Amino acid sequence: MRIAMISDIHGNLEALTAVLSQIEQQEVDTIYCLGDVIGYGADPATCLDLVDKHCDLVLMGNHEYAVIGYLSTESYNDSAKISVKWTQAALSDRHIQLIKGFPFDHAKDDLYFVHASPNNPGRWHYILDTKQAAVAFEHLKQRLCFCGHSHVPAIFAESPGGPPREKVGHDFVPNEDTRYIINIGSTGQPRDYDPRACFVTFDTDTSDVVYTRVEYDIATAQRKMLDAGLPGFLSERLAVGR
Repeated sequence: MRIAMISDIHGNLEALTAVLSQIEQQEVDTIYCLGDVIGYGADPATCLDLVDKHCDLVLMGNHEYAVIGYLSTESYNDSAKISVKWTQAALSDRHIQLIKGFPFDHAKDDLYFVHASPNNPGRWHYILDTKQAAVAFEHLKQRLCFCGHSHVPAIFAESPGGPPREKVGHDFVPNEDTRYIINIGSTGQPRDYDPRACFVTFDTDTSDVVYTRVEYDIATAQRKMLDAGLPGFLSERLAVGR
């Protein structure tokens, strides 16, 4: 089975439609969304509708959790706070109920899917370095973990008897004696200085992990955000992937 994974769409309809089109060409068996469909971008409702239509699994992200009122935005920067309030007003009651049904994580055989970290998924811990990865591995029961949240494609590997190692996200075949935490990057707001939308496919038969980057209409996404009155910083960063 071939699984396509998307994450951190953040209301970017142009990025999402470009990625879904590319995924369709790859003839995958199922699509999983690892959270943060909304937030920052100008099309949260349409993105939710598309993800609900095309994805067999949609996980809860911290932005969903904030929009439904279950997570305080006190620690968010001003742009993120404004985005949360704008998104709340842009969603219907149906969308809010849809979000409330999103699970925090999903396990299938030796695979684990989560938005942030196996370490208490509802606390939204980041995995940005090997120290944070070591804590996450302590809570990981499966061999492979796929996550998002940081918007940066990355691979953390834990071999028997050794500390975690970090590599930039790249195509690879996991070693059978190694555990991995694989950050699939961001579809709608990459932060690795590559503005192209990102998604990952995983083949359960061959174990191939493949990262794909997709060009999309950034200018239109930016214009829609500015027309909606969202902070300029949020649209400007799309063009630089940061």
